[in-house]
Amino acid sequence: MNTPDRHAPHATSDLGRRVAARRAQLGLSREEVADRAGSTPGFIGYVEERVPTPGIEFLVRLANALETTVQDLTGSTADRAPGGGRAGYRPRTEEIDEAECWELLDDHGVGRIAVEGRDGLMVVPVNYQVVDGQIVFLTAADSSLARTAASGAEVAFEEDRLDEAFSQGWSVLLVGPVRTVSDETAARRVRDAVHSGPWAGGGRDTVVTLSPRRVTGRRIRVTGSPGTAPGSADQGPSRP
Repeated sequence: MNTPDRHAPHATSDLGRRVAARRAQLGLSREEVADRAGSTPGFIGYVEERVPTPGIEFLVRLANALETTVQDLTGSTADRAPGGGRAGYRPRTEEIDEAECWELLDDHGVGRIAVEGRDGLMVVPVNYQVVDGQIVFLTAADSSLARTAASGAEVAFEEDRLDEAFSQGWSVLLVGPVRTVSDETAARRVRDAVHSGPWAGGGRDTVVTLSPRRVTGRRIRVTGSPGTAPGSADQGPSRP
């Protein structure tokens, strides 16, 4: 039996935390992984904690040392539809409280919004920004979102994160009315607060805000995956 790893991982990248988690699953120390991969314990620690970008040759050796694949260590490719992997071992679902939902949304990102379009209900990806407890979108004046906001109708907005390597993730859902910020001074102030413009580009200057009346979230955890203590599937929810 291997002795407990004296290194406490503080991974700061997806690759780093996957390497640390896989190493923990196998019960290996950094020294043992380094020996298998033809590397040094210090460099294994660097991979886990310092967000390097190791070359493909080393990644192949590291994947072999951890009895996995480069794809599993790095996650699925960007152009592959998410969720194609198998379910994790003994997964469980946890409810996420409202405060943590806002933490997961963070300051800005990309989510999906469900609105009523010309041909019925539609779901589209949108860049968003969190400003004063509201979700802010920049959209085109003739978009379905802008038309929905003009009537003050309700929408559903969702953001999620999937970890393909460990078949786990989380989802946050906000439901509430949207409105157009028609006052130009207020709209300019909101635009100035937005850190990143819409990825789609193309004159998306109409400011729309979502005032959520309901904020809910769920998380799927898998035993032995990042943020989950060994054996915790039988011990109730744990917080990261």
